[in-house]
Amino acid sequence: MLSRSHFQLHSRTRFRFLSISSPFLHNFSPIPKFPTKSRFRQPIPLIIRNSSSTPNSGSITAKPSSELRNKPKNSEPDDKLRLLRELFSRPTINIDAYIIPSQDAHQSEFIADCYARREYISGFTGSAGTAVVTKDKAALWTDGRYFLQAEQQLNSSWILMRAGNLGVPTTSEWLNGVLTPGSRIGIDPFLFSSDASEELKVAISKKNHELVYLYDINLVDEIWKEARPKPPNKPIRVHDLKYAGVDVSSKLSSLRSELTDAGSSAIVISMLDEIAWLLNLRGSDVPHSPVMYAYFVVEIDGAKLFIDDAKVTPEVMNHLKNAGIELRPYESILSEIESLAAKGACLWLDTSSVSAAIVNTYKFACNKFAGSIGSLINKNKRTIPLGPNGESWEPSAVNKSSPVCLAKAVKNEAELQGMCNSHLRDAAALAHFWAWLEDEISNGVVLTEVDVADKLLEFRSAQKGFVDTSFDTISGSGANGAIIHYRPDPNRCSTVDAEKLFLLDSGAQYIDGTTDITRTVHFGEPSSRQKECFTRVLQGHIALDQAVFPENTPGFVLDAFARSALWKIGLDYRHGTGHGVGAALNVHEGPQSISFRFGNMTPLLKGMVVSNEPGYYEDHSFGIRIENLLIVKEVDTPNRFGGIGYMGFEKLTFVPIQTKLVDLSLLSTAEIDWLNDYHNQTWEKVSPLVDGSARQWLWNNTRPVAKPH
Repeated sequence: MLSRSHFQLHSRTRFRFLSISSPFLHNFSPIPKFPTKSRFRQPIPLIIRNSSSTPNSGSITAKPSSELRNKPKNSEPDDKLRLLRELFSRPTINIDAYIIPSQDAHQSEFIADCYARREYISGFTGSAGTAVVTKDKAALWTDGRYFLQAEQQLNSSWILMRAGNLGVPTTSEWLNGVLTPGSRIGIDPFLFSSDASEELKVAISKKNHELVYLYDINLVDEIWKEARPKPPNKPIRVHDLKYAGVDVSSKLSSLRSELTDAGSSAIVISMLDEIAWLLNLRGSDVPHSPVMYAYFVVEIDGAKLFIDDAKVTPEVMNHLKNAGIELRPYESILSEIESLAAKGACLWLDTSSVSAAIVNTYKFACNKFAGSIGSLINKNKRTIPLGPNGESWEPSAVNKSSPVCLAKAVKNEAELQGMCNSHLRDAAALAHFWAWLEDEISNGVVLTEVDVADKLLEFRSAQKGFVDTSFDTISGSGANGAIIHYRPDPNRCSTVDAEKLFLLDSGAQYIDGTTDITRTVHFGEPSSRQKECFTRVLQGHIALDQAVFPENTPGFVLDAFARSALWKIGLDYRHGTGHGVGAALNVHEGPQSISFRFGNMTPLLKGMVVSNEPGYYEDHSFGIRIENLLIVKEVDTPNRFGGIGYMGFEKLTFVPIQTKLVDLSLLSTAEIDWLNDYHNQTWEKVSPLVDGSARQWLWNNTRPVAKPH
């Protein structure tokens, strides 16, 4: 699935954090939500005013989504927007615009239903996007994966902004163009990372706008009222050490060494997958991701988990107690931040993921502390207290990427073994599924895209260790396959047409691993155009799979490998080529990626897992994608230029690629050898796990092919 992360094991019990300073790059985001029942408290409402101003720039306009579609849209007044705008004029709010992101307070990609605020206000269900509402306009930004979906889902009250397209303004550029200088722009500071809020503040300063942090109210929640789903409260579970590979105490020991080396006394961790990984815990608060809503604060001499204790079973309580971890209420995180500042703690804050609410609470508390110390010093004519090395001392922050991010991304031996095992069981489920689907289609059975997704879930659920899907299955027939993150609606989805391409992107969460695979098939006779496009996507897939590259190479360097065959005939695709994947964790994880976005300098390191998923999409016609997961491994090359090592990939996914769609005349001999070798490995690894019609299907679809004479 297309998206939008430092341990290295030396044995099963010893490891170290990898020291690589690489920014964690977040893709264009979806934005989750936070509980409003008990909003976090901030001692003083924060309003950031920018006094700088620049000459007026030309206003930016964009056509509403309704003008960009063929079919008419409902043009009735949008009651949700009306109710939201009515809140703008409240004396305690007093804003001219409000920004609604997709994430929750933990910058999650997938979020609990109660935090799906952007979806609620706009009707757009894609995972990535940002909504902006002014007193008379409403606009939604999303990326190329969701353009077609957004066109279909937004009503005529909304302007669709196709982010990344030429001439499309950013949210801040648009606000600067449509608002009167000196306007007030409101945000929920829990839903924006500190970096994102600072970037926004600088951008809107060009028109002297204020960024208003609304700590105690989320405006969407205010109009959602009783219809808003309740926060999740299902119990969490211990992730067995045989799958985790390293115990919690060892992970915390290494993290504390990192804190000491950085001159920090505590770290605030807010990313849910980092918390789950560090504590060897798994939850079910978020669809498709085995995580739980929590914050985790690690100090040199202790640790506190901020969580709803109703989720904590006796087994989990004992697990945490053995690691020296105390429990605190989830809602008390800001009080803890203030307490840490008051006692002079130097906090490690990853400002790319920690919320503006937390970072600004710490800054405010530090300023308050410094002020009280100054008053005390002046009153008693004493000097400023000194730190351990004789330096003047006051609390401050270490702003660096979370060391847990990369540690989690570099899998240990046990995690990689779990990934391999779960992928083979997943392949067996898929063999049963594809054998069933081909038989149904050949017998003329009418199946909807949802029927197909439900049946796939049934086959996966029968596999040992199955927990959940790793994302909503993308089951797209014909034109729906061109909607890159298509999610079929049971009430209006298409039937699977035997005469059209069918794209299926799916994945599963198992107790020992996470899978993500895409296959594109045709049940009839594909056109020559479809075969050429499919073959060039396959050539890109093969090129990336076979890539060998110097150690410390960032993923963006490899992105062109996957696009080259398409580029040769003037084609391309609007998404990255690869994302990181967690081990029994999030299907999308960082910090690594393989993408044309060249800002991410994180190298691909031994033990990382990435997807390989080039594609091609013709709007309103068809979509093609071929996706496997890969492990980054060391490669033994005959030379080591510059004295460095070289890296390559090892396949995790073993499911046949439909050769009917391949124009063999376009493939080189080496590419045909790759395809035959892949299918031979698939047969050898998966055939022992299946029988009957699934085994016959696997045999039929792994037979070698030859280049035509």
